[in-house]
Amino acid sequence: MPMQFRRAAVLAAAAGLVFAGAANAQGSCRADLDGDGELTLFDFLEFQNLFDSGDLRADFDGDGDLTLFDFLEFQNEFDAGCPSGDIISAELAAESLSQYPFADYVRAFSEGRPFTVAIDPSVVTPPVGSVNIYIVADKTAAEWDADPTLTDARGFAQPGTFGGGASTNDNKVEMGGIGFLNADAGENIGVPYDVVIDVDGNGELSGGDIIDGLDGPGMWLFKDLTTLGPAARTRVATYTATFPGIPASRDQQRLTYPSDIASRTNVPVVIIAHGNGQQYVWYDYMHDHFASHGWVVMSHEDDTGPGIETASETILRHPDYFWGNLDTIAGGVLEGRLDKSQTSWIGHSRGGEGVARAWNKIEFGIYNPVNYELSDINLVSSIAPTDFLLTSRSNPGGSNHHHIAGSGDGDVNGGPTTPITQYFAIYERAGNDEGDNQRTNTYVWGADHNDFNCCGFNDYSGPAALQIGRAEAQQAAKIAWLVLIQDAVRGNDVGMEFVQREKESLRPLGLRDTTKVINEYKAAYDLSQKTIIDDFQTQTSTSIASSGASVSFDVTNLVEGRIDDGDTSFSWTPADPMNGMTRADNGLDQHRGIVFDYNSDRFLEFDLVGTVDFNEYRWLSFRACQGTRHPDTVAIDEDQTFMVTLRDGSGNTSSISIGAYGNAGLQDPFPRTGTGTGAGWGNELETFRINPQDFARDGVNIDLSDIDAIRFEFGPSHGTARGRIGFDDLELLR
Repeated sequence: MPMQFRRAAVLAAAAGLVFAGAANAQGSCRADLDGDGELTLFDFLEFQNLFDSGDLRADFDGDGDLTLFDFLEFQNEFDAGCPSGDIISAELAAESLSQYPFADYVRAFSEGRPFTVAIDPSVVTPPVGSVNIYIVADKTAAEWDADPTLTDARGFAQPGTFGGGASTNDNKVEMGGIGFLNADAGENIGVPYDVVIDVDGNGELSGGDIIDGLDGPGMWLFKDLTTLGPAARTRVATYTATFPGIPASRDQQRLTYPSDIASRTNVPVVIIAHGNGQQYVWYDYMHDHFASHGWVVMSHEDDTGPGIETASETILRHPDYFWGNLDTIAGGVLEGRLDKSQTSWIGHSRGGEGVARAWNKIEFGIYNPVNYELSDINLVSSIAPTDFLLTSRSNPGGSNHHHIAGSGDGDVNGGPTTPITQYFAIYERAGNDEGDNQRTNTYVWGADHNDFNCCGFNDYSGPAALQIGRAEAQQAAKIAWLVLIQDAVRGNDVGMEFVQREKESLRPLGLRDTTKVINEYKAAYDLSQKTIIDDFQTQTSTSIASSGASVSFDVTNLVEGRIDDGDTSFSWTPADPMNGMTRADNGLDQHRGIVFDYNSDRFLEFDLVGTVDFNEYRWLSFRACQGTRHPDTVAIDEDQTFMVTLRDGSGNTSSISIGAYGNAGLQDPFPRTGTGTGAGWGNELETFRINPQDFARDGVNIDLSDIDAIRFEFGPSHGTARGRIGFDDLELLR
């Protein structure tokens, strides 16, 4: 900048000081260059001195050069005045969305994946001009009070400018240098961070600055959850378990533990049961994965040949031997080191049904453990479970239940031919009026039955191009188990987003982008934490919800009933409206839902009882699926989208597409043939969760404290032109 221009600029600015209004500042700000707490002529003179001497403190636009634009940026900040007042706490870390609500303020992010700092201008006024954005190691509020210094975990603060428009979409800055952020939490799985916008540029968290994480981590960065943890491992290949009721032919156990077990206490335990024709030594990938994260893993022989009852008996008794003989197993190295109350059970096939049946036997007093209690088991995971007990029904009851299966399973296939292979029924029973558990389902496209062990034969059934193979299927499984067990035994509930959010939204590392994983999640049956609007279990009229809410609709062919395919075929017929719903076995299960279709603009509305304050809730949740082989599903042959609309007591509305959150919408059925004409396998219910605050983004005129109705809108004006939908479990979660 020529000298004469600089002098003229300074004099011109000084002449306007009376009107620019030197704003008093609490703390410092960048434009207060003389540090006296006021913006005056002397700050302009100091800027000129810095500029003339080449001091980069005058580099206000952050480009590394001193130019006219630095003066203009300085003048903008001077005119805006120094930030003052309290530190502002707001959500900032987000996944950027291409459509309304434009930002998804989630907590879990995958290491190295892009993410955004976004400001909703209806909540926080975006700062004017260039600011510094910091990603810092998480501090508590007390730690921030003690030391407000901002130290960026990337090694540098990132300059950024927010557009200042009326929309969140105008006020997003993509974070750079994310490769420098550390997600290595050792045996834990995520590293917590806070995000700070340093508005005044003083390098400290001070008045007027904006922080995501003042009262808890603003975000968590998660490592590749498919990789081994840091703990070295020791394996005991086999040893004999002698306990009443364990047959001598099925009495072997296999053990893996952290090699430094002697220095550990309160170590969680994972116990694994195999299926029929499988071996207890086929799950070493699970042994290694869990033990490397600091857990002890035991797999055992399972008496599956005679049937599911004998399988459950060995599943019950092997832990009794294990817990009763820690002083001798592996030379006694485990004695005094384990936390029995942090035990997880995982079973495969007949073992998958067996762990559910075993839990049920303890719950109802059929078996009374000698050396452990039901409360010690905090996760029960069933891999592609059979369902042989059609009269007494294997039931994981009040357990924290997880179900995982592959869409290409050629053995326990999830088809309608026989109830024995309809594995989703066990998942549906979990907590069904019998417990207050949470339940989670992981459905892996292109995986077969034996992909979840090392050595079973390939029984894949489905399009060859969609087969993902054993290694990839196990990657998906390891992610699910790691976050579920971390949540159960270490309380890292943020990791649960890996099984609650859509895979396309979180984009976990270690999985190919093309691998599809469909997630279902239902929160614990605890009415202090949730409000059920309609689970279709009571009030069987299509015009009244379970909560008593009035239901209206003009979608076509709506039927409410048991979610049970009515025949032994997936061929579409109007006589079987629940076609593809293999979730309620043999007439005994009473899991219910609705199905309907549309080929023009249609709606389904729940008029709530009174009005509800949606500000009290973290999530609006429901699950839905496409109806397999239905003409409308076949005609579209793609993922479906539709709108979710809230209406307040004054008639104001706000709408969000289910396709907004980084995914394509409602998954089309896996295109597997057989069991009738056409292509498409069982209906793939998946859970959608929307934060009610998203409906008020950008100051949309809706009163979330006074919501009168929830409306689902379908058809070409709202998303996909036509479709067949299954729907269930509309609820609000705190």
